[in-house]
Amino acid sequence: MTNKEDGNRQFYICNCFTTDNIFLEDYKIHVRFLSEQQFRLDYQTLLMRLGCVTDQQFEDVFNKISQEVDRRRRLGVTSAERAAAIKDTYRPLHPHVYHLQESYLAPKFKQIIEYCRSSDISEEGLGDLLQEEAAPRVYRFPVFEKSFCEELVEELEHFEQSSAPKGRPNTMNHYGILLNELGFDEGFLTPLRELYLHPLASLLYPDCGGRGLDSHKAFVVKYDMNEDLELSYHYDNAEVTLNVSLGKDFTEGNLYFGDMRQVPLSETECSEVEHRVTEGLLHRGQHMHGALPISSGQRWNLIIWMRASHERNKLCPMCNRRPTLVEGEGFADGFTKHPEAALNHSCVLT
Repeated sequence: MTNKEDGNRQFYICNCFTTDNIFLEDYKIHVRFLSEQQFRLDYQTLLMRLGCVTDQQFEDVFNKISQEVDRRRRLGVTSAERAAAIKDTYRPLHPHVYHLQESYLAPKFKQIIEYCRSSDISEEGLGDLLQEEAAPRVYRFPVFEKSFCEELVEELEHFEQSSAPKGRPNTMNHYGILLNELGFDEGFLTPLRELYLHPLASLLYPDCGGRGLDSHKAFVVKYDMNEDLELSYHYDNAEVTLNVSLGKDFTEGNLYFGDMRQVPLSETECSEVEHRVTEGLLHRGQHMHGALPISSGQRWNLIIWMRASHERNKLCPMCNRRPTLVEGEGFADGFTKHPEAALNHSCVLT
């Protein structure tokens, strides 16, 4: 795997990746860790209120943070090693699903994108084709044919059952698959982003980087009665996110959306949005959201975090500071060394 993508452009991560937004699952909070002294000053009162009161409990917290920081520091190397091992040892069940074909796409989705590519477009015309949910600027539309979703899930299950090494999406999702390591980027995800999602995001989110999406991170998450049931309230490390329900059979587990990340939860009314197999939900990455527990069955979701370097080069969405760049693998976290290409606007609250 190379650290150059998208026409030999090099992408970077922000140095805050090893210090910020560390999720403490036992207490359902994200924290920043620079030192034990800083951590105690910032979080000791909150953690005690959440039930972390003994020395042993604090020691457990520090151990988990230390393990997560170490994992993040080694992530680029370990991810590249996993991808190489998967390529050498894993034999796909359905090799064709790794290469995007128009026949995989829902007719309504192709109609929407064709309209976005046309010269005669209007907000009203696009509104006739897209369904906006109760949450503002969250759009629902069919993305894939059901037969493709079924084959993709079969492929993912086949991989899960194999002996190939597996990396998990993040600290909040323990069951899922990083699709770049499995080989989906070049033939499937990049053309999906460039040819289909970019024209749509350009019209819907011009103020949030939608016109300049030049990289992505894609993964699949799995919810099961014996595994992860839900996802805590959070925002994505992305300018625009697409979340597609692939299956299988499940009940409940709706998404819920609050306000943008700058608005405290105490000042927010959340809106529920139903997951429907084959359909995608498109939203701004900085729009706070979570997933309610499923009550039966199993659900697989395809998540595509789409990034615009001209936006994030100005301000890292994870630490709210100008990014300090560190080399990464592949698309890394979507930062580049070309701040002069930045546009003069940022994602705004509406």
